[in-house]
Amino acid sequence: MNNNPTNKHYIFFINEQLPKPAAHLVQSTNAANGAANLGYSTVLIHYQKGREAMNPWLLAHPFQPRKPSVELVKYYNLQDKLKIANLPMPWPIDSWHNKFTNSNTITTKYYFPFHILPHTKIVHSRNWNFIKAAIRNGIPAIYEHHHHEDKKFEPEIVKNPLFQIAVTVIDTIRDSMIKNGMPPEKVITIHNGFNSLFMGRQPEKLTTWREKLLPDGRDKLVVYAGALKQFKGIDILIDVAKEMPNVQFACAGGNSEEVEHYQQLTKDKQVENMTFLGYILHDELVSLLQAADILAHPHCLGKAATFTSPLKLFDYLASGNPVVATEIPSLTEFKNTPAIAAWSEPDNPTKFAAALQQVLETHPKKIDGYPEIINFVKQFSWENRATKILSYVNESFLPPLIL
Repeated sequence: MNNNPTNKHYIFFINEQLPKPAAHLVQSTNAANGAANLGYSTVLIHYQKGREAMNPWLLAHPFQPRKPSVELVKYYNLQDKLKIANLPMPWPIDSWHNKFTNSNTITTKYYFPFHILPHTKIVHSRNWNFIKAAIRNGIPAIYEHHHHEDKKFEPEIVKNPLFQIAVTVIDTIRDSMIKNGMPPEKVITIHNGFNSLFMGRQPEKLTTWREKLLPDGRDKLVVYAGALKQFKGIDILIDVAKEMPNVQFACAGGNSEEVEHYQQLTKDKQVENMTFLGYILHDELVSLLQAADILAHPHCLGKAATFTSPLKLFDYLASGNPVVATEIPSLTEFKNTPAIAAWSEPDNPTKFAAALQQVLETHPKKIDGYPEIINFVKQFSWENRATKILSYVNESFLPPLIL
């Protein structure tokens, strides 16, 4: 085993193949990217499936940190300090419902103890099985948990001195974690962050988006970026667009089936001023958000409104453009701040349309964004988030700095 501490890394683990268009993957990749930008030796591990996973040499030597591919860089706005390692998962892994052919089992029983452990200083993951494997192999761990679950946390894991901290993004989740056995002193609430590349102004690309999206007769653009889900308020936003025929709406996000569904719904409702762009790579999303007159943050009431993390909110704010949001529990702390230009009650298209109209009148388009919004969001960078989390980690467990 290699016991040289300078060769040991801050390991982030995602039990999926990348890239994919999902909020939790954006969160995990950007959390790792933020830690790497602080100068820590950081490796993001994810799965490799398909033909590449059949390579015998990779199966024998799976932990091979390297620079992220161009595809990953564009997909998630990664920067050059982060390293990536793919764990090969050849067929029949995850093809048969058997614990011996399950990727979680392969990772925790084979890859971790024999290939990852010798190179690991500390781990950070949303995957509970990976966290348990780390603790049982003598590695300190940071756990991310962002949704309500009924499972109980094993006392031998959460009370182990190697279990450093659990991180969530809203107090309602923290409360449920404590009820399920997480020691209160070992769980903290910290918001998600924004990628620093969203701060860079892109006036030429901004103009290109506006020329592309604004047809003759409309000069105002409202943009939504995020999941195309009913509970996220997309259906409401379609009704809002119908009430504002002189304003153009554009939605970025969703898979092909979701895009097709909502394109058909707009046709059925005779809404002609709404465009669905599908998933936009993050290096292109920067300029799209900057191109908007207003950024829309709708949401429906319901269970999700009590825990949904405002992941896109911080990227919105980094654009410097005004935001109109629905009043939901996870956003209420941003009242009386520069973050939200106007609020609307949930599930009410007319009220949301009125809020948009109000902001269009009070906030004229600024190519460089509103400085008070940009200055406010600076505190929520992924780098600042990583610094806060690592402040709870025993100093002897911190990964090496490679500045």
